[in-house]
Amino acid sequence: GFGILGSAIVALVVLAAFKSAIISDVSYVDYCWRIVLGCGAIPGIAALYFRLTIPETPRYTMDVEHDVNKATSDVANYLQKTDTIDDNDGPGNHVGVPKASWSDFTSYFGKWKNGKVLLGTSMSWFALDIAFYGIGLNNGIILSAIGYADTHDADFNLRAYNSLKNMALGNIIITIMGTVPGYWVTVAFVDKWGRKPIQIMGFIVLTVLFIVMGAAFNPLKEHSIPAFIVLFTLLQVF
Repeated sequence: GFGILGSAIVALVVLAAFKSAIISDVSYVDYCWRIVLGCGAIPGIAALYFRLTIPETPRYTMDVEHDVNKATSDVANYLQKTDTIDDNDGPGNHVGVPKASWSDFTSYFGKWKNGKVLLGTSMSWFALDIAFYGIGLNNGIILSAIGYADTHDADFNLRAYNSLKNMALGNIIITIMGTVPGYWVTVAFVDKWGRKPIQIMGFIVLTVLFIVMGAAFNPLKEHSIPAFIVLFTLLQVF
């Protein structure tokens, strides 16, 4: 949630820095796009650094490196809340672990009691990703469609700048009102309510909201922009 908010803030800051350049020559928007895209690599590089410097999990050590002694040592160190992990690369107690194969996969998930769990989980998330992330990645298009990003400036360059600025502000508003609260309500209540009830609740509410917004998109856009924004914000929450 904070990452999504951060990306919108970065876009707004970069636009503000290039305001005079864009107003004099709209092609400077291309520099803004490149800078915003490049900034997105910074968290990824930081995550990569930390991933390369943390010890492997005991499960990896056992399943891939086949070193039972080191895996046992890692677990013991973790349980004792110590940071000292035996990184001895010498010979350990290596065991032969069977390699996973397609035949294992098909024999396990070929049974309906196992297969239905995989099918239900993957198809639910596939449907969610198509709808929700398809919209989430195109918030700017949604904001333009409802007229939020429209400006009435006579100068084309100024109009382009203000339109992009409105999109960035709209993304910040949507994130603060919907996305961040939605994530943190779940963080606060997931252990109390349970993961499955929260998941089912989210799917049900999203289904209803998508049907309403899909069926009434044009009437909402023409007659009640505030109602559209409220429904769109609720989408982000759930």
